[in-house]
Amino acid sequence: MTLPYWRLSAFYFCYFATLGSFLPFWSLYLKSQAFSADQIGELSACLLVTKIIAPQLFGWLADRSQLRMPWIRLSCLLSPLIFVGFLYQNQYHWYAIVSLGFSFFWNATLPQFEAATLFHLQNRLSQHYSRIRSWGSIGFIMAVIVVGRVVDYYGPEILPVIILAILVMNLLVALTIPEAGRQPVTDSARGLLEIVFRKHTLAFFVVYLLLQVAHGPYYVFFSVYLKTHHYTATETAWLWALGVAAEIILFMFAGALLKRFSLWALLCTTLVFSAIRWWMIACLVDVSHFLVIAQILHAASFGLAHVVAIQLLYAYFGHHHQSQGQALYSAISFGVGGMLGSLGSGYFWDKLGGDAVFLLAMCASIGASLIAAVCIPKGVMPTEK
Repeated sequence: MTLPYWRLSAFYFCYFATLGSFLPFWSLYLKSQAFSADQIGELSACLLVTKIIAPQLFGWLADRSQLRMPWIRLSCLLSPLIFVGFLYQNQYHWYAIVSLGFSFFWNATLPQFEAATLFHLQNRLSQHYSRIRSWGSIGFIMAVIVVGRVVDYYGPEILPVIILAILVMNLLVALTIPEAGRQPVTDSARGLLEIVFRKHTLAFFVVYLLLQVAHGPYYVFFSVYLKTHHYTATETAWLWALGVAAEIILFMFAGALLKRFSLWALLCTTLVFSAIRWWMIACLVDVSHFLVIAQILHAASFGLAHVVAIQLLYAYFGHHHQSQGQALYSAISFGVGGMLGSLGSGYFWDKLGGDAVFLLAMCASIGASLIAAVCIPKGVMPTEK
């Protein structure tokens, strides 16, 4: 089957352009609507808590039907339809309801698309995945730069309209992508549980949960943190963009790293760099050169961590449980971990201050690195199966 390289890349581009419009500026938008730090943390958690349920439901439906694109298209359709609710009123409880509804379908999309991409690639995983996925990073960085300028000019109130337009583009791209084909079902549900409860699989999920807890303050309050240290929205946008640019470069060279090093070594390295990154943001935020270095470390804390995760998931869950493996990864790491990170950073932000919250993120990364070093098998190499 011919690989739909550019259509897969375009989907990643649009999906992460949405994220690039969302992550750096949504907290600024919520602050402009007069929400408190606690409320901002809670509303951000609403966007993440659905990752615990939605990917599991859609993963089960995809594995049961052995089709992924119909469910991806459905989630891409319902996401913008519900997102329109943000334009209706700006009451806290209404925003919480819309956030839960929108994010339920939006969060269901990416794990299934990752699985669809892996089925399209099959034995070309190491060769093509990082390059296709890098277009998501390109979409993110372009959105961050453009939206940063727009927000500086028009104010953050324009943000929902921008995000809605990109969501519609994402739907249009999804309609063009073919199904990779059905896979014969040979593994049982018991086989899935056996995979999940293996020691190294459980360790994998705990490590990535802690990694996302550590990212919580960054995703929710980094822009607010920079604003309190007198960075403009444009400067903030460029710092976000720099992090993703480093991520793109990492994706371009990920294949060479995967050929040379074990997944254990790469994972432990990225967790150590993650801890260093949060320490630099906490302690050296007013020194722009060090903040630049901290953003370059996004290549490790997210880019390399994600590449390793995809390889480990493919090795652990194989072909027939890949959708549910991706769903569990999304639910436990980005869902539970992201929710705990968002809630924790929201509750502690005013009480302890941003510096202390980022130091707590550093501690979470250190904990993850210790678990990975002890519990993740050292000899696992990237699979081409």
